[in-house]
Amino acid sequence: MRVFLFDVDGTLVDSGRQARPAFAATLVEVFGSAGSIDAYDFSGKTDARIVVDLAVGAGIDEREARAALPRVRELYVERFARSFDPARARVLPGVEALLAALAVRGDAALGLLTGNWRAGAKIKLGALGLFDYFPFGSFADDGLDRRELPPVALERARRHTGRELTAADAVIVGDSPLDVDCARAHGIACLAVATGWTSRRALAAEGATWVVDDLSAALAHPAFA
Repeated sequence: MRVFLFDVDGTLVDSGRQARPAFAATLVEVFGSAGSIDAYDFSGKTDARIVVDLAVGAGIDEREARAALPRVRELYVERFARSFDPARARVLPGVEALLAALAVRGDAALGLLTGNWRAGAKIKLGALGLFDYFPFGSFADDGLDRRELPPVALERARRHTGRELTAADAVIVGDSPLDVDCARAHGIACLAVATGWTSRRALAAEGATWVVDDLSAALAHPAFA
């Protein structure tokens, strides 16, 4: 059994940067400021980490910022659900064919490993017809930083499949240096895809197991053998 854990933004879909305005409005509502959100790099960060970084940067005590995370999540998800426009989003090359092929394999289990809160991931992927491919995963609900997420995803994969799975059975598929970092931190192979905001060269320099331009030829790639 192989477990494939997919990132969302920049890996499966391009959501047209629609989350940023919803975050900004929510942070202003909760903290009175969105901090330096226009310059902040969201790539690979969990939604929880984004909130804490921006709030602390705006002068909010970190303990207060962490305590406010459930409220920020609730307000953000409500706002994002209202504002998200599927016409401004797209599925990235090769994704639909790859997921459809993996979903019918008896030796493959598909999950998410994403910095999105689960409800936010469902909004994005559900609108584009992809969410039902993923019966389990780990999300920003499960940890502040991405390195916390692989053990959660593997435990949920074990429960879903009923098998004793280890890091050696998994592949993380993502587009950012933090995807590569969290995979390496737990001894998990990583297929890095350059469809996000990081170049092939930079992803290779981070130590990804494999690097590809996109997932259009992924069915023939050794990562999915």
